[in-house]
Amino acid sequence: MIDILVLYYTRHGATAELARQVARGVDGVAGCRARLRTVPPLQGAAASTAAPADGAAFASHDDLRECAGLVLGSPVRFGNMAAPLMAFFDSTSSLWLSGVLAGKPAAAFTAGSTMHGGQETTPLGMLLPLLHHGMLIVGLPFTESALSTTTGGGTPYGATRVVPGGERRAMTDAERQLAQALGSRVASLALRLAAPAG
Repeated sequence: MIDILVLYYTRHGATAELARQVARGVDGVAGCRARLRTVPPLQGAAASTAAPADGAAFASHDDLRECAGLVLGSPVRFGNMAAPLMAFFDSTSSLWLSGVLAGKPAAAFTAGSTMHGGQETTPLGMLLPLLHHGMLIVGLPFTESALSTTTGGGTPYGATRVVPGGERRAMTDAERQLAQALGSRVASLALRLAAPAG
């Protein structure tokens, strides 16, 4: 059994809901299981290094070392990933020096409040540190039919979700399908890469 790390930051829960759908896609691939992890806020009462009382545990560098693949998720922050997630990657220089993530598959997902507020730039930006780590980038091709029919989230650069500000809208079928497809694609590639040659 190989682990695929689904690492995300969430503030209001929309990205966490998307992460759980990505994890379902991972878990649907025989021989793979999702390892859900999050990162703490950088400031305020919620900022802590202690494990959260509920939900996903905080990520460690060991999670990155031990995973066979990574799917990274963040809310949209002015077209970029959220600062707590970037801060976590800023702390991974020793992993970069050792090359421990090189050759592992990776993908990105995001949730935002508008269709054009960063649904494409955020996953693209999230892939930059993963490219520096030498990871193999996985996207969503148009062979995923939901990518052509979605009226909510979903891009070739990763799974996305649109939740208009202040609403608690249910995830659309297309958003759910694309998130699961992304998890499945990363897991399937990780499994093929882990298989012995010959």
